[in-house]
Amino acid sequence: MVPMKEKATSFDIAHLAGVSQSTVSRALNNSPLVNQETRDRVQRIARELNYKVDKNASNLRKQKSSTIALLLFEDPTSDDSMINPFFLAMLGSITRACAAAGYDLLVSFQNLEDDWHAEYEDSNKADGIILLGYGDYTDYRSKVAQLESQGTHFVRWGAPDAAHPGVSVGCDNFQGGYSITEHLIALGRTRFAFIGDSGNEAPEFMARFQGYTEALTSHNLYESSLQSDAVSTEEAGFDAIQGMLNDAKTNEAGLPDAIVCASDLIAMGVLRALRQTALKVPDDIAVVGYDNIAVSAFTTPALTTVQQNTKLAGELLVSTLIKAISNEKVEDFLMPAEAIIRHSCGAKT
Repeated sequence: MVPMKEKATSFDIAHLAGVSQSTVSRALNNSPLVNQETRDRVQRIARELNYKVDKNASNLRKQKSSTIALLLFEDPTSDDSMINPFFLAMLGSITRACAAAGYDLLVSFQNLEDDWHAEYEDSNKADGIILLGYGDYTDYRSKVAQLESQGTHFVRWGAPDAAHPGVSVGCDNFQGGYSITEHLIALGRTRFAFIGDSGNEAPEFMARFQGYTEALTSHNLYESSLQSDAVSTEEAGFDAIQGMLNDAKTNEAGLPDAIVCASDLIAMGVLRALRQTALKVPDDIAVVGYDNIAVSAFTTPALTTVQQNTKLAGELLVSTLIKAISNEKVEDFLMPAEAIIRHSCGAKT
């Protein structure tokens, strides 16, 4: 046996197991080229010797880092985190999925002016990149296109779109916007407003708005509807509904009786503003959000919203990227959205 004071090597294992060093390497990596009996013997001896694979040396030989880079783009928030709460839940799922697949996770904030598009895989910091919370896609379209042209393995969170380079995992935002609006219509709501950016610079919000629009149009309700731009913050939602309240004083059409918000954060700002008035939610105005972040169940009243499955999203982002790293075929994936019904919407009284 190897003296305890010395660090065991793969050659020591090979000598004790009666096999070659290359067979030891294959056996420790569970290669099917080594029969099960030999694998078991090699792995047992490795455990007895407390042998640990030198990960850095192994990765250097393979020209792989066994690391995935998660690039988060900063969002405006009411605290110092600069991370949208929706992405915090997905971050947990991505971390667990990486660990289960034997990958380390490197998390980094990226500013749009940084050269993040050229740093990671080329310098062997990471084998591939996950783009999360990208915000205004038009601001970094050229960098994502460069990732694709230079052969970097990457996957982004967002709805598949022919105009977006690379592979995407996302949620069916059109279906989510449509289904939650249909639910409100079924409850007897007839005067609608949408709060959230609806332009091309915010493709996910735009898809939710398009679903909302389609549902209203099919019931001849769109012509009387309102829309107010807002980024995904409570403050933006608060300001948007304040503007609608002020406009209603001089507008014969009056206030909407249903407000569809492009995110839960916007909806929380709307609820806070309405609590400062004599209007009651949902009796006078129904309010719904989008994302089903953890705190949405604890608002006053509890927020009806649309859920994107963050657990599945994280798992799919990681598994899709690992397939791409292994040069397997990968495809876009669009998850269904699910309406979560709570007390902030109700039948019209």
